Amino acid sequence: MTDAVWQAFALLGSLNADLIEIIGLSLRVSLAAVLIAALVGLPLGALIATRRFPGRGAAIVLVNTLMGLPPVVVGLMVYLWLSASGPFGALQLLYTPTAMIVAQTILVVPILIALTRQIVADLDAELGEQLRIFGLTRWQQILTLLHEGRAALTTALLAGFGRAIAEVGAVLIVGGNINHVTRTMTTAIALETSKGELALAMALGLVLIFIAGLVNAAAMALRGGADAQLAPGRS
Repeated sequence: MTDAVWQAFALLGSLNADLIEIIGLSLRVSLAAVLIAALVGLPLGALIATRRFPGRGAAIVLVNTLMGLPPVVVGLMVYLWLSASGPFGALQLLYTPTAMIVAQTILVVPILIALTRQIVADLDAELGEQLRIFGLTRWQQILTLLHEGRAALTTALLAGFGRAIAEVGAVLIVGGNINHVTRTMTTAIALETSKGELALAMALGLVLIFIAGLVNAAAMALRGGADAQLAPGRS
């Protein structure tokens, strides 16, 4: 184990080409998934928070339920959609980075909808009446609330990114863990560990831990900045 740890640090220090390729693909897939999920999740979450409509309670329950959706189930669903006999089989997206982005997006969207709904609902309770007095349209109110909650929403995006970058089950099913094509950090760790090649697995594990630390540090910094902005108003 000691040798594997030293070899892992050596791989990191030498900027091993395979290591960099795997890290780069993981980051591209996860960032793309979070961006797409944000374009869907932020407006929907804000809309649910600010509008009253039939079935709203059921929609909230559904979103909260989907937050715990098992990744392997998502992988199976996307696999069935993209397989040769599926409705999108003609696109030939199975076992490509695009398929992994689709799977990760489905996993992240409910998280962003739920967190955005809570953040915007709290802001709407505080600022909603003022915005309505100013005569803003519904979408102008939503955009204003999203802007006011940008620090908390950025933290939600970081949470979504952490969920995506650590995913293994769904991306393994739809990506296939193909070398130089769809091999991400998590799937490579699983493969290398099963082969007994612990050096690369540990190196990738250290990178994942480092990324998790960066995400948490960024979230704490954003919360601290938001609290500092609110402090004068509280005093």
